[in-house]
Amino acid sequence: MSHEIHRVTAFEHTGRFALEVRFEDGSRQAIDFEPVLAGELFGPLSSPGFFARVAIDPEAATLVWPNGADFDPDTLYHWPEKGPALA
Repeated sequence: MSHEIHRVTAFEHTGRFALEVRFEDGSRQAIDFEPVLAGELFGPLSSPGFFARVAIDPEAATLVWPNGADFDPDTLYHWPEKGPALA
């Protein structure tokens, strides 16, 4: 089983906990993160102000937050298949 390598190139806020994420190949993924915002790492993101502090890590090319929370770019790319397993 191979692991695809994807890079997040941009994002846009589309809702309280939702982003449209753009990738190096030009594809886009609309993601509502609310169902996965629980637990020690992702729980703090359930504050709208904290969630809004999302950025792109220039080295890992993925979404990151100030508390160290991040998602594998491949997970973001395949969110409809992989996201529900994180909830």
